[in-house]
Amino acid sequence: MRMSRYFLPVLKEDPAEAAIVSHRLMLRAGMIKQSSAGIYSWLPMGFKVLRKIEDIVHEEQQKAGHMPMLMPTIQSADLWRESGRYDDYGEEMLRIKDRHDRDMLFTPTAEELITDIFRSHVSSYKDLPLTLYQIQWKFRDERRPRFGVMRGREFYMKDGYNFDLTKEDALHAYNRHLVSYLRTYERMGLQAIPMRADSGPIGGDDTHEFLVLADTGESEVFYDSAVTDLTFGDREIDFDDKAQCQSIMEEFTTKYARTDETHDEAVFNEVPEERRRTARGIEVGQIFYFGTKYSDAMNAKVQGPDGKPVAVHMGSHGIGVSRLLGAIIEASHDDKGIIWPEGVTPYHAGIVNLKQGDEEADAACEQLYKELTAAGLEPLYDDRKERAGGKFATMDLIGLPWRITVGPRGLKNGVVELTSRKTGESTEMTPAEAVARVKDIYAGA
Repeated sequence: MRMSRYFLPVLKEDPAEAAIVSHRLMLRAGMIKQSSAGIYSWLPMGFKVLRKIEDIVHEEQQKAGHMPMLMPTIQSADLWRESGRYDDYGEEMLRIKDRHDRDMLFTPTAEELITDIFRSHVSSYKDLPLTLYQIQWKFRDERRPRFGVMRGREFYMKDGYNFDLTKEDALHAYNRHLVSYLRTYERMGLQAIPMRADSGPIGGDDTHEFLVLADTGESEVFYDSAVTDLTFGDREIDFDDKAQCQSIMEEFTTKYARTDETHDEAVFNEVPEERRRTARGIEVGQIFYFGTKYSDAMNAKVQGPDGKPVAVHMGSHGIGVSRLLGAIIEASHDDKGIIWPEGVTPYHAGIVNLKQGDEEADAACEQLYKELTAAGLEPLYDDRKERAGGKFATMDLIGLPWRITVGPRGLKNGVVELTSRKTGESTEMTPAEAVARVKDIYAGA
């Protein structure tokens, strides 16, 4: 966590291939490197943020009672033929053959595979409800991959699948996912609006996409501005309480908010004119209820209470983990660089030594580094022998929420400078006060 030893290949100039802010800043901040069209290597700082986002998704999924697992990236085509989707999915699916000439595919989604796992091991209604999920790499062979990780071919995704005895139970799983997603996105500093959407090749009648409003969004969206006043906050949720989850679902989806595929001009015109909004949105997640579509096709049945076989009701629920990095940057940046929300920042604070080699400044920085680390925080110490302007520019580019600046002049007065990346405001305080302030900030984050 010292810049002199850290692999952070920052770029001074904007890359020519980057058309949007998040792609440009991720390349400039040394977070990713393109391997081929729509496929990226995740360098240390990008990988660190990816893991922060993944951890939040895991925590909120497990609070909702969902169980993590891991499925392979390569699947047999036989399962997809069984569901009827192998030929229907289109050219986005990367179809391959193994050395025995068997048809295989690189996973774009995993409804078939999870249904096969379920039918192999669950035979009674007494084992329901059940929700399993994974966070795994997926591949969709986009015709025109662009915008960096926002529309890549290979991407990191949380996909979850619920199995329930009845439609009522499955719709509760749908609501439970909506609630858990609202909290997930807010923890990342995002407002993601659930919008009525089109189900596409996954199928089903009930589906909402979660969209972050941004000028660079790929979707045109239509919404009642009142939805942007809604916040989830610190509510205590009992995920087994159907009425509570249904109430939150209605609160966040009753007001008009739709993507262009499901937009209804007549219904939209019922919204008061002063609240009608049209914008662009970045999709960062989607939830589906599709009933017995896959369980009927793949014979995923359980013995019901009356002893008769019943096809289970299912839904699938996804969050674009890697795409979220781009969405966060699109929503939180300025002309100097990224501004990370405190919930997902790669490092909690940056320490800038204005005069590397000065005995007093070096000692003060080492002590700050030691105390922040002892408090369970991760500082990034810029201990390079470089001019102050270059160090500040790097810190602004990589976007750490807080910067502690240490120099001989301030230390003569017993102070360092704590600066907010978001507001640009700086405050002089003693090193001990700076450590205490940063600890307090993250204690409440």
